[in-house]
Order: sequence, then structure tokens, then C-alpha cells
Amino acid sequence: MVTSDGKIKKGKNLDLKVFKTGATRNTDFGKPNYEAALSPLVIKCFGDYMVRHRMQPDGSVRKDDNWQKGMSFDSYMECGYRHFMDWWLEHRGHESRDGLEDALCGLLFNVQGYLHEYLKKELKKKNV
Repeated sequence: MVTSDGKIKKGKNLDLKVFKTGATRNTDFGKPNYEAALSPLVIKCFGDYMVRHRMQPDGSVRKDDNWQKGMSFDSYMECGYRHFMDWWLEHRGHESRDGLEDALCGLLFNVQGYLHEYLKKELKKKNV
């Protein structure tokens, strides 16, 4: 058990958090802590980046989750590499196309999209 003062006490088959109120809850041990794994500064910056890039060349605005319809691995790699080059230029003290934040957010978008497509493909394999 983890008491309200942070002490762990062993239960029969389960470690528990015990709050001052007497309420109990399983410990978080071994569970993902998404709040600690992600930076709110980065997520906000990325969200702002996505809003700025919703406008398409014809003037229409794409939905926020449009990318989840699917894009090719090659597309993510090619675009991601351009953003990587911008990041590298900025890192070396040179000017890039749109600055460091856009370079990093663009890279994050393409890495996330690539991983999204990969995970979808892996799930399909398991469900077949």
C-alpha cells in the first residue's frame, strides 16, 4: 500500500494507495504516466502549429484530424526529412524556411504520422 504520506504497504495480492480519507486505489506502479511523459509546452506549441497549417493552397481549411485518413510512409519520410534539415540548419546557426519551432513541430508531425500508420498496420496484422 502507498499511504497518503507516500509509504508503501504490501497487501495480499495488490499494492494499494491509502488516502487520509480512508479511500484506497491501486498504485500507479508499472502504468504509463502520460502527464509526466509529455510536456504541456510542447503539446500547446504543436497544437498551435497544427492550427496554422490547416489552410490549404485553394483556401479551404482541412479538419484537424485530416492526417488520420492516412498518408504514405514515403510522404511522411520526405516531408519529415525537410523539417529535419530545417532543424539542422537552425542548430548550426543558419536560417531555415520557417524557424526552429516550425521545424521541430513539422518533424514531430511527420514522426507521429509515420508511427500512427505503422501502428495501424501492426494492429491489422494482429486482428487478421
